Amino acid sequence: MGMNSFSRVLSSTARAGALGALVTTLFLGGQVTAAAAPADSAALTPTTATAVQPLAFGDICYSDLPAEAYDTLDLIAEGGPYPYPQDGGTFYNREGLLPGQPTGYYHEYTVETPGSPDRGARRIVTGDSFEEDYYTSDHYASFDLVDYAC
Repeated sequence: MGMNSFSRVLSSTARAGALGALVTTLFLGGQVTAAAAPADSAALTPTTATAVQPLAFGDICYSDLPAEAYDTLDLIAEGGPYPYPQDGGTFYNREGLLPGQPTGYYHEYTVETPGSPDRGARRIVTGDSFEEDYYTSDHYASFDLVDYAC
């Protein structure tokens, strides 16, 4: 299995986070130790790196997205054209709420907000892995990973 396929499987099954850090560390030959942590946060940290911070995103069912998000996801699947010049641009994850990735991994797209005089606060941020789409309704203050299985 190639690294791209491996990354897609890892992302779709593990949803990034501690397991991804564990696999990466083991793949590169590092040591891993267990640390006490709440059941819903990362419990394994590489000993050669700083502690893995819990990621600040939840899940949202695909069926629970606002109707305008479906339009945006359709445009992304079609490759555009997009309504705003910023759409498709690099999302830099400055807030640090999404899993750490190299610059260029994430891209942002506007989700129209009815009645808003500008782009509004809603966005879809995509990662390079299959079905790695995050929705934010509050301009990057929080994110929800879109769960396509519900």
